Amino acid sequence: MFKIGDKVESLNDSIKGEVFAVKENSIFVLTEDDFEMEFDQDELVVVGSEESDIHLNPMDVSKALSEKESWKPRKTRRIKPKERVQPAMEVDLHIHKLVNATKNMSNYDMLTIQLDTAKRQLEFAIRKKIQRVVFIHGVGDGVLRTELEYLFKRYDNLKFYDANFQKYGRGATEVYIFQSKTA
Repeated sequence: MFKIGDKVESLNDSIKGEVFAVKENSIFVLTEDDFEMEFDQDELVVVGSEESDIHLNPMDVSKALSEKESWKPRKTRRIKPKERVQPAMEVDLHIHKLVNATKNMSNYDMLTIQLDTAKRQLEFAIRKKIQRVVFIHGVGDGVLRTELEYLFKRYDNLKFYDANFQKYGRGATEVYIFQSKTA
């Protein structure tokens, strides 16, 4: 019934927004005020559809209002900012995860494959508007980490820092990609 991208209004409150996710009977709406809210299907109506353009006579309106007053609305659950944060995309740059065999490869060849993968995944994240990417590079001698930092410094729209120590130890760097409002 509801699709991602539908413009909707709440039947019980003066809330308007756009559907960004549909899961079973739950509809997730990004409001005009940029809040993410969860509704049941029967709490929303699609705006601009044929159903919402139907003109009612005054008797039908008064009947609907009396039914609404007798019905107690369920409280909608506001999604907290912490819950809104999408999990970071993880890119494991350990060479054995990228190629089947390293037998005839030089260190330079392996480093090149790792950096090409990192650049490709970073470009993918920027294109798909993924805000957080964790590059798992391992500890080692720090060559890959240094080269990654050099790569990241070439981009204006991101910042990078050590990833969560409890989860990754010292062998990962997290990149935060700033999203532009116009793009």
